[in-house]
Amino acid sequence: MQTTLMHVILTSLFFLHTCVICGSASKWLAIFNMQALGISTIKSPDNCEELPGLVNKQIQICKRNLEVMDSVSLGANLAIMECQTQFQNRRWNCSTVDGSVFGQVLDNGTREAAFVNAISAAGVAHAVTRGCSSGELEKCGCDRTVGGNSADGFVWAGCSDNVAYGVQFSQTFVDAMERKTRATLERRLMNLHNNEAGRRTIEDNMRMECKCHGVSGSCEMKTCWKSMPTFGDIGQVLKEKFDGATEVQSLKIGSRQQLVPRNADFKPHTSSDLVYLVPSPDFCEEDLKGSLGTHGRRCNKTSKAIDGCELMCCGRGFNTHIEEVIERCSCKFHWCCYVKCRNCHRTVEVHTCK
Repeated sequence: MQTTLMHVILTSLFFLHTCVICGSASKWLAIFNMQALGISTIKSPDNCEELPGLVNKQIQICKRNLEVMDSVSLGANLAIMECQTQFQNRRWNCSTVDGSVFGQVLDNGTREAAFVNAISAAGVAHAVTRGCSSGELEKCGCDRTVGGNSADGFVWAGCSDNVAYGVQFSQTFVDAMERKTRATLERRLMNLHNNEAGRRTIEDNMRMECKCHGVSGSCEMKTCWKSMPTFGDIGQVLKEKFDGATEVQSLKIGSRQQLVPRNADFKPHTSSDLVYLVPSPDFCEEDLKGSLGTHGRRCNKTSKAIDGCELMCCGRGFNTHIEEVIERCSCKFHWCCYVKCRNCHRTVEVHTCK
């Protein structure tokens, strides 16, 4: 075994051993980078044992579903990239640190932890569903329950996305982590709720796509199918849910512990809303829990929003310097068939937090 591979494995094992109640999503999401472990694709049950961050039940699921695990890895990668896209202009920007995906920022039940759980569960559901529809997975295919004639005059045909299979696999695989974590019951309830909210966001935003058939493009007959939204759309919806998340606490109602709004004046959350247990830190300074702080981060001098220098820099002020950028310009199409451009140089002001 190569030294680099051993280092990666030992780093992952050390982190998982020392972190008792880490955000569960931050553990298994590490499988997005299978290449770091020298695994290009899951080909044998032995590969499942090599994946960092999985509990025993997830390892067993992996061994029974080898062909699906590449989609799970893709879903983890989708989740990480979409998190970084949605939060690129915020103080916490989904940075990957400390040998784990998001460091220890997710240890506490904050809004950020809620979003990561939701986007990662959605990422697995989305990637597995896409694998079904594309024919990459033998265990599933298109949704054959969608068919026949519609009362609106079109025919259900084509390949409807089998979101039911993707959601079910996500629930089985992702939620297995919560059954074995040593976190409190309250935190497990929060994680399971947000996992489900992520998956429901896909289901609630399924759309209908149609194609017309007929002479010269007429629409004498129209066939339609159900399609998932893009994952960017899912990320945007979940980001809006993040902004409107409900702070909750666990109360025993009847014989069960349930999450209820901490503020009694707030209306109860729905199964598709995000919930959190504790307020978020300000993320202004670097700390041992994984926050990188905002020193050196770029900011927008003219913006009054969170990406503006005043808020992003936490009142510390900012530095300004000039950078030269090279852009393609004066592009012309030449027959046939290429585009030729010039390289244009211009200077821009760049502002970074002190």
